[in-house]
Amino acid sequence: MKFKSLLESSTDSSLSVQKLHFSKQQIINRLLTLGNATILELSNELQMSIPTITKVINELLEINAVIDLGKIVNSGGRRPSLYSVNETCAYFLGVEVKRDDFISIGIQNIKSEIVGIEIEIPFVLVNTEESINAFCDKINSFIATSGVNKDLIIGACVNFSGRINSKEGYSHNILYNENKPLAEVLADKLALKVWIENDTRAMAFGEYCHGAVDEEQNILFLNYSWGVAIGIITGGKLYYGKSGYSGEFGHFNLFDNDLTCHCGKMGCLETEISGWSLIEQLNQAVKEGKKTTIPLNDKNQCTNHQSIIAGVLNNEDNLCIELITNQSEKIGRYLSGLLNIFNPDLLVIGGDFAKLGDYVLLPIQAALKKHTLGLLNKDVKLKKSVLGSKAGVIGACYIVKEKMLHSFVNG
Repeated sequence: MKFKSLLESSTDSSLSVQKLHFSKQQIINRLLTLGNATILELSNELQMSIPTITKVINELLEINAVIDLGKIVNSGGRRPSLYSVNETCAYFLGVEVKRDDFISIGIQNIKSEIVGIEIEIPFVLVNTEESINAFCDKINSFIATSGVNKDLIIGACVNFSGRINSKEGYSHNILYNENKPLAEVLADKLALKVWIENDTRAMAFGEYCHGAVDEEQNILFLNYSWGVAIGIITGGKLYYGKSGYSGEFGHFNLFDNDLTCHCGKMGCLETEISGWSLIEQLNQAVKEGKKTTIPLNDKNQCTNHQSIIAGVLNNEDNLCIELITNQSEKIGRYLSGLLNIFNPDLLVIGGDFAKLGDYVLLPIQAALKKHTLGLLNKDVKLKKSVLGSKAGVIGACYIVKEKMLHSFVNG
């Protein structure tokens, strides 16, 4: 018997075996969520007899799902053993596909410790069989060099930008196949259970589980990068909406500017507030005679928002600072509307532009104070992402873990 079998329904239909199987799931779930425990503590908390707990623990020891940490000191009598989930019994794989031709991959053990991570591996993923195969080869190669036995990986979560129906496994912006969900395509090629997720939502969950979030339960996460989107956490749970398309902040129809967004609509927030709109603003400013220190191509144009970020960080480029300050003040103005609607505990600024720190945070903060209702503005904390470029991968790993724990609770 392997740990993965605990995630599945028992093949034995007898009531005693079914109860034993469920008891194993309950004990693993308890040890993961609340920490190490003795048999007596497990018995009291789970309302099971000590003989039953002892039997279950012995069977979990046999499959290396739990380990005995040794005797603990008590006030008298026999010293009980303390039990813990074995950190090497199961792993979670996270993968993020970036819009700017990079992928990131990470593996986390069941104790939420990252055992291997590689950020921004150059790779161009396109909608061809050859490209998808090469993508899966990259992932398998990473697993092979990580030292983790692939049989112990519970599953993988792969993040993409745009509209993702994670419940049904479809991506509507990249690698769309109307005949078969992308999650199934990747699962077949990787020989793993696969979930797909929106990148911003995974980043938000990464910050919630292992980043900027402390005790807050209601969080808005802004992904300010090539595009603009938000991840929403309410009551400690990711908010998806009916089909998983929540958080499309960048496609608020706000401006009467006749500019066409990448979604095909006109006047979206992203047409004036985003990495790609910033590129267009900089190129227009250069065309009008303004100077910049960042490298331009042979057409005297910038083509990458990362160049603008580098211009601020490395050269304190005046034009880049001016454009980013103006754009950040604008985004703060419209974020204030979200604060008035959601009244969150915390607003986390993440994505590529979060690297700029106060160049982005201060204009946003000033706009929030100006445009948010006073009582609501007092409620919310403003923080920068702690995980940075690792947020999406770490969030993906935690999403797989959450799926596992959910199966323990709901069967």
